Amino acid sequence: MAFFLHNKEQNPRLAILTVKDSNRIFRGNLHNFLDLIQTGERLGVDVYVVTTKDFNLSGNEIHGYRYNNQTKKWSRELVPAPQVVYNRIPYRKMEMKPEVQQTIQACNRSSSVHLFNSSFFNKWTLFSWLNGAKDSKPYMPDTKQLSSADDLTSLLRKHAVLYLKPVKGKAGKGIMRIDRITTKGSQTQYRLSRQVDKQMTYSVHNTTSELWNEWNRHRGSNEYIAQQGIALARYKQRAYDLRALIQKTSKGEWSVSGIGARVAGKASITTHVPRGGSIDDPFKLLSQGFGPKEAKSILKRVETAAVTLATQIEKSSGNQLGEMSMDIGVDVGGHIWFFEANSKPMKFDEPKIRKKSLERIIRYSLYLINNGRRR
Repeated sequence: MAFFLHNKEQNPRLAILTVKDSNRIFRGNLHNFLDLIQTGERLGVDVYVVTTKDFNLSGNEIHGYRYNNQTKKWSRELVPAPQVVYNRIPYRKMEMKPEVQQTIQACNRSSSVHLFNSSFFNKWTLFSWLNGAKDSKPYMPDTKQLSSADDLTSLLRKHAVLYLKPVKGKAGKGIMRIDRITTKGSQTQYRLSRQVDKQMTYSVHNTTSELWNEWNRHRGSNEYIAQQGIALARYKQRAYDLRALIQKTSKGEWSVSGIGARVAGKASITTHVPRGGSIDDPFKLLSQGFGPKEAKSILKRVETAAVTLATQIEKSSGNQLGEMSMDIGVDVGGHIWFFEANSKPMKFDEPKIRKKSLERIIRYSLYLINNGRRR
């Protein structure tokens, strides 16, 4: 695809916000940025990358990065000031730096620019929001913030399986599992399963106090939540869950752009692909367990649930959101469960979902420029 750089100032303007990098031009998924630039070109929107170091709201121009299709290189040049800013700062630590927060807060306060997805989500905060709302509560597994061994004890009295998740985790990193086991002598033991990359390690403990100490050794400085384990539907004896991409449309309304499925790897405690999970077709997996008619019904209910949950998350956050991905489980009885949401969705590999996701970011940006109300 050719790039036409003339008369860019005539087009609506979208800046992809990221941070500078000492080893390369800037941080983030450069292929993702390029796909968005190309989609903007096709739909008449001038898309470019801006770092927080270059960003300011005081003039009609700022320094940004464009991609030259002939030289296959990025170049830093003066670009017209954006009307919409899409936050793609890739890591929490980067986003929390004072100079980065200064840029984000300036955008939030500005009357000249629309910022969407201003921050990462915190798992415990998400559960607090969703548990407290009538429409979203039915999808929530029993969840507690871990602050003492008593928290583990109370949850393990009710549930035979728990998942321990870092509050600020990503891509399944740091997730652990506890199984409550009854021995032949009718004693209760607790097995802690940990996954490092694709390798599993196990330890067995006689008391929740011992269990707590072992978990404490491995958690580092991370805060954790403990969550009820769900008996997920399985395909060929492997658990799977669904990944929904929920985005705002050209009318500014939440809609599901697509649903994928992730099947757990052999002996894996999560379905995340970096931890050994694999991508599959949700209708195929659900049909095998529930039959085609019920599979279709479940997928419809997942879409309804995802929109309900996204609406509540945005309302509770008080921030303008344009997209999120969501991990959703379906148990053996067909009930739908919310596991987590991500305000910086990773690239979906399914081609149809990928194409729609890029177009919706551009069309939602146009909606904000033409109709959006600034918060």
